[in-house]
Amino acid sequence: SRQLHEANRQSWNAATVAHNSHKRDQAGFLRRGGSTLFPEEVELLGDVAGRRLVHLLCNSGQDTLSLARLRAIVTGVDISDEAIRFARELSAESGIAAIFYRADVYDWLEAARERGERFDMAFCSYGSICWLSDLKRWAAGVWAVLAPGGRFVTVDLHPVSMMFNERLELTYPYFGEGKPQEWEEGVGDYVAVSGPALAPSGFQEGVREFKNPCAVYEFQWSVGAILGALLESGLRIEQYREYPYVNGVKLFENMRE
Repeated sequence: SRQLHEANRQSWNAATVAHNSHKRDQAGFLRRGGSTLFPEEVELLGDVAGRRLVHLLCNSGQDTLSLARLRAIVTGVDISDEAIRFARELSAESGIAAIFYRADVYDWLEAARERGERFDMAFCSYGSICWLSDLKRWAAGVWAVLAPGGRFVTVDLHPVSMMFNERLELTYPYFGEGKPQEWEEGVGDYVAVSGPALAPSGFQEGVREFKNPCAVYEFQWSVGAILGALLESGLRIEQYREYPYVNGVKLFENMRE
């Protein structure tokens, strides 16, 4: 799986440049009090002020810095060099304090546990679970870095959405059991497709007709597998919600806003 993670790192490095090219003046947006968080995330997280919060698979740090604006003490972790480079730059330019680590999430969780680092909250958001090759190791890692009474909040796309191709034809199994699914076309430019919904600071054309040179591997997990891994880790599930819509990303053609 380390080989697959490395392939994903390369693919995300390429895609992240394209994604951020469409987002206008992100530092200014955050500096002026803007937030990239969706209402559902804010509601599920609750009051984060003064809490030590780790944002796993944080991408380019926009949500991490939005959490810092809500007065959380934030740490962001992502495998992509380009994402973390951008996140650190965004932190400096916006004047919002955060610590960012470039690491495979599994390596980082293990190292943080060994260092005795503990957090009041851990957070994963949209489009993170499909990059996890080992759910049980992830859940156990999260449990190990939470302080007593700590909380884990994750919001993600429903795994049923991974059963369809872009024309909404049933193509892939629901019970993928974490088997890697290779996409030769790599991580796409879903920001260009989704438009302003994923660019709250303002959408601009940016990179046109992006083609990713690096293949990518996703892992399909059922809801049962996700909840089972979390319960097995020792975490207790207090809330589980489903929504009749998806935030931001347009996964398929002709999706209604």
